[in-house]
Amino acid sequence: MRRSGSDTKWRELASLLGEIFTPDAIANRRETLDPNQSVPAVPKEVSSPTQKLVIFTEHRDTLNYLERRISTLLGRTQAVRIIHGGMGREDRMTAQEEFRHNPEVQVLLATDAAGEGINLQRAHLMVNYDLPWNPNRIEQRFGRIHRIGQTEVCHLWNLVAAETREGDVYHTLLEKLDEAREALGGQVFDVLGKMQFEGKPLRELLIQAVRYGEQPEVRAKLNKVVANAFDQSHLRNLIEEHALATDAMDASRVYRIREEMERAEARRLQPHYIESFFVESFQRLGGAIKQREPRRYEVTHVPSQVRNRDRLIGIGEPVLPRYERIAFEKSLISPQGQSLAAFVCPGHPLLDSVIDLTLKRNRDLLRRGAVLVDERDPGTEPRVLFYLEHAIQDAGVTRSGDRRIISKRMLYVELDEQGHARHLHYAPYLDYRPIEPGEPEADDILRRPEASWISRELEQKAQAHAIAMVVPEHLSEVRSRKLELIAKTEAAVKDRLTKEINYWDHRAEDLKAQEQAGKLNARLNSDEARKRADALQARLEKRMEELKLEAQISPLPPVVLGGLLVIPMGLVSAMTGRPLPLTADTADTLAVAAKARAMVMDVERRLGFDPVDREFDKLGYDIESRVPGTGKLRFIEVKGRVTGAATVTVTKNEILYSLNKPEDFILAVVEFRPDGDRIHYIRKPFQREPDFGVTSVNYDLAELLAKGESPFPSA
Repeated sequence: MRRSGSDTKWRELASLLGEIFTPDAIANRRETLDPNQSVPAVPKEVSSPTQKLVIFTEHRDTLNYLERRISTLLGRTQAVRIIHGGMGREDRMTAQEEFRHNPEVQVLLATDAAGEGINLQRAHLMVNYDLPWNPNRIEQRFGRIHRIGQTEVCHLWNLVAAETREGDVYHTLLEKLDEAREALGGQVFDVLGKMQFEGKPLRELLIQAVRYGEQPEVRAKLNKVVANAFDQSHLRNLIEEHALATDAMDASRVYRIREEMERAEARRLQPHYIESFFVESFQRLGGAIKQREPRRYEVTHVPSQVRNRDRLIGIGEPVLPRYERIAFEKSLISPQGQSLAAFVCPGHPLLDSVIDLTLKRNRDLLRRGAVLVDERDPGTEPRVLFYLEHAIQDAGVTRSGDRRIISKRMLYVELDEQGHARHLHYAPYLDYRPIEPGEPEADDILRRPEASWISRELEQKAQAHAIAMVVPEHLSEVRSRKLELIAKTEAAVKDRLTKEINYWDHRAEDLKAQEQAGKLNARLNSDEARKRADALQARLEKRMEELKLEAQISPLPPVVLGGLLVIPMGLVSAMTGRPLPLTADTADTLAVAAKARAMVMDVERRLGFDPVDREFDKLGYDIESRVPGTGKLRFIEVKGRVTGAATVTVTKNEILYSLNKPEDFILAVVEFRPDGDRIHYIRKPFQREPDFGVTSVNYDLAELLAKGESPFPSA
């Protein structure tokens, strides 16, 4: 067909490509269609060159053939990317990311190497140029674009050769599949792989159709077999078996996991800060970025130094030369009618590379240290805060040959004059401010008797505390999560590849017996089948070895990056002779704060919750209150105020927590009044993030109380 120039299948696909990617753009390069040739229906939408299409085929030679023809039709070789089983994992990941985020790439051609485990959600149009011989793979392919979070209506074209024996069987199969989907919903796709056609797989049914399909009685029998396989009572039984086989967790484990997820959500860094940091740092590194929609950006140029850095430190998807869109909030990844954006958050290779280069350029500034003021501390004893970097590695290696880092975390250890060391959580420096003009310099402070205990040995004490108390916690958290994932991956890989190996072993023996009997197979011989089995066995052994290396998890020693001197506002006041500002007045003394927390915890217990005092963990809230039997948490910040107080001071971390968990965060204000104490619960107290230079915000107490309510609904 290719030599004669009458490839009907290709002409159907060419017509579809013309409809999808704006007919006028490629009309001059498109083949003329037979006027009697039917054209497949296209989706009711505006044609656009920015749309993306996935095309699946069964064979590499067909894939290469389509790559040449589609590139010629569209007029640009860079418009097409391919994924097949012969590509390495890194090359496949690169092709996937370019298809998803490079606006110049319009078409992805793939064999079933892209049928599982790859997210191609950037597209909502798919063509099966060749239909697989296992119906389950049809859904596996469609699942690459039809995923949770897809905002567009997905369309799938199955190209089946009309008036052929196997085409008739496929036509019946697809009709029955659609009927089953209408009756049983999407669950029918979960059990396609378990379907048998009178005890035979679809592959054997199609072979029968090719060999004997010209006989009317054979064709009728084959159609009946397909129809019986989709019997609804049989499908319901398979669905029930599938449901019973799913993993289960006891309720207590579910609650624990949910609590950890709640805490992680509450302490996440606000997208506003990641966005501001990235845009500024990326441009300083030579990157080109423009805002196209509100808080959605196009990256037209990623500098080579950023891409090269990823090649050294990256372990996942690669950094691309450009991105059609990036966003920093989940809600902006795929708004209706807009291009899919790359979600730039901690862990994304583009952000990781920018952070790594920024740290490399400015690491000496961290070592110099700083002096910050804690405005909420009316005392006179300074503290020293060290920031350390801790990493956990496995036995795998990166592209540069170094051991692979699987987790990296900043640790904060604070030391005081009494020698107490404690681990502070989540960027405590955000609640402190720099020394202002007119306030004591660092040298003046260090000459004070209150600072006489500060020496170089403190760095070693901080590192020792981190090794003894913090590193084991980090290691345990990463190891438990990682080993569980590795175990599941190992089981899945063994199951899938062992089945394929057994199939090709059996096929090789079967073909060898046929060859010995004088029956030769023109398309496949026993040696080729044996090679496929051996290649799969080698692939299985290689993957098992990789997983074994991933399971060898070990911690690196924490590295001190720098430190800072924390000066209480009381000491600043004593050295300057100025009175304490209102924000550090006795309205917030430890005794008042402790009494206020105790009162709020008592209220929480009366409401049926299980509160825990987390004040001294410095998390950004004072009380963590469990909702029994759900795993949900309420995060409560407590402020105690005596009669006459006009303002409430809230730190940056407290505001960030409230914005991260607006439905679960409560600002509890306790009024200590002569006529009886009162407790006010204020939900959603803060509306926006504070600016970078702000460490705390003063709110009018009367305005806050006006938005408050009693903790008890009936009160």
